[in-house]
Amino acid sequence: MIAEGGLAALWFAAALALLQLVLAAVALSRRQTAIGVEDMLAAVRPIAIVQGVLVVLAMLLLIAVFVESDMSVRLVAEDSSAAKPLIYKVAGAWGNHEGSMLLWVTILGLAGAAVALFERTLERKTLVATLGAQAAIALGFYAFLLFSSNPFARLDPPPPDGQGLNPLLQDPGLAFHPPTLYLGYVGISVAFSFAVGAMITRDVGPAFARAMRPWVLAAWIFLTIGITAGSYWAYYELGWGGWWFWDPVENASLMPWLAATALLHSVTVLATRDGLRAWTIMLAVVAFSMSMIGTFLVRSGILTSVHAFAIDPKRGAFILALLVIYIGGALALFALRVGTIRQGNTFEPISREGALVVNNLLLSVILGIVLIGTLYPIVAAAFGTQLSVGHPFFDSTAGPIALALVALMGIGPLLRWRRDDLRAGLKRIAIPAAVGVVALVALLVLAPGIHILPLLGLALAAGVAVASVAPLWGRDLKRTPLFTYGMVIAHLGIAVSLAGMASESAFNKETLVATRIGEPQHVGPYTVTLLGVRPVVGVNWSAVEGVLKASRGGASTTLLPQSRFFSTPPQMTNESAIKTVLDGQLYTVLGNQDDAGRWQLRLWWKPFVTLIWAGGALIAIGGALSLLGRLRRERRARRGEA
Repeated sequence: MIAEGGLAALWFAAALALLQLVLAAVALSRRQTAIGVEDMLAAVRPIAIVQGVLVVLAMLLLIAVFVESDMSVRLVAEDSSAAKPLIYKVAGAWGNHEGSMLLWVTILGLAGAAVALFERTLERKTLVATLGAQAAIALGFYAFLLFSSNPFARLDPPPPDGQGLNPLLQDPGLAFHPPTLYLGYVGISVAFSFAVGAMITRDVGPAFARAMRPWVLAAWIFLTIGITAGSYWAYYELGWGGWWFWDPVENASLMPWLAATALLHSVTVLATRDGLRAWTIMLAVVAFSMSMIGTFLVRSGILTSVHAFAIDPKRGAFILALLVIYIGGALALFALRVGTIRQGNTFEPISREGALVVNNLLLSVILGIVLIGTLYPIVAAAFGTQLSVGHPFFDSTAGPIALALVALMGIGPLLRWRRDDLRAGLKRIAIPAAVGVVALVALLVLAPGIHILPLLGLALAAGVAVASVAPLWGRDLKRTPLFTYGMVIAHLGIAVSLAGMASESAFNKETLVATRIGEPQHVGPYTVTLLGVRPVVGVNWSAVEGVLKASRGGASTTLLPQSRFFSTPPQMTNESAIKTVLDGQLYTVLGNQDDAGRWQLRLWWKPFVTLIWAGGALIAIGGALSLLGRLRRERRARRGEA
């Protein structure tokens, strides 16, 4: 009965989404003085809240059937087993196509309920239009779940046990990575709904931007966390030693982040300076388009990837239809309303707004490159041509533009709003520029032969790190707003991540060997010796575990890489063993034994690679401080008005 309860909750939530959409549409289409309009406007808020409660109930009941290992539910039988640890039973509820979509819709319903509960600054009709747009998005995905991907479908007769979860997903990262990404995607959908609502009521202005900004910022924070965590998860779990592979599904998460970054800067200009009105609306549509494209790629069956959830083209066609309806409708509305969107305040090219516009243009160019590089092989395959687009393409095309973008990021906050003097601006950036030049010369002298992109990346990281803290120079730190600290920390995080990426690219050392027990091997500053190999048994797997002694400068440590075998479903995986030190990581992977009795070892020395994820953490922390600071300021402003 648990599954039937979940399905019933899902149907009731869908019905309320339809009612919410109809009431919003009817109320907005009638005059304010018409009979019943006030009641319809007032009813939209509580309906959105109840809808959120019902879809959360559906998600909880799906988790319950996974925890109980109810094999009469098709999804449990296909993606779980009774022997699986509890954490993977819970996380396994969304480690599949249907469950992940239900989680997506659950967060969407919760977000709509939160808007209905807490948003008090928007004009009421704009808020109702926003909730109506949110209901329209939710309704499409409810239909997708109920008619194409029912997570509560039954099996008769049920099997004695399930097929188990993909071993590559049997990691704590599954409990963390998808929910954070979906929180980001849904935050973008809410921003999209705000933009649609403002266009419907012709209310595009600073008040709308201030209401939308927390959602954009929250989406950006969660996308940053999700991408950073996903990168590290793939890095240690897949055993290939890379932190980014330009996998199409990885790109599907990067594209919304790029669009959200551009939107975040644009909505800030609109909220604080009443500029970039039309551009902000367009970026909200583009950002949601990228999240929809990512959803389509992962669930259409056109990609083969460890990240992909579905292989049924019919489901992909359903999502593609939703994409066309939502994005096509929003673009049509934008075309109809763009003439009514006033220009807003103007600014000079040499200004902080001018730098943000160039920032957005560069982000858009990178977004376009990633989108083309991701979709082109798919289109080519449809015409019978198989090709692969990877590191060489993205590094050579997006890399130089990304470096220019980071340089501009260091300059922009040092410029004044509205208008600035070129000479005065150059004086402000003189110290960061000098630091970057000194770093460049030092690298040329101390580490000749570095490839041009890592060389420029390291030099630029040094300069931008100094530029990022420059807005704090000469200020009373106790009176500095919290969101200013957030900007500083986030920009510093970009510099830290760039330093890690460039260092790993420039100084990475790799050793692939077939070694006997007791033979020392060298990689970077480490000497690694295989001391032995032993069998190990886990909860739902067995493994061959290598015992490695890693020595450096008189100190030694033991590393235990494994080659695991999972029986449900049958699959071999490599579990890397990593030694993290201040200046980098020693990364080890145990392979198979050859006919001569030697064991394959893959060893990497990755200098300062941890800066990549440390920088990602700083970016997210900076975003969180900015969000907290903005919310505190808005609350104080409302109290002052009261």
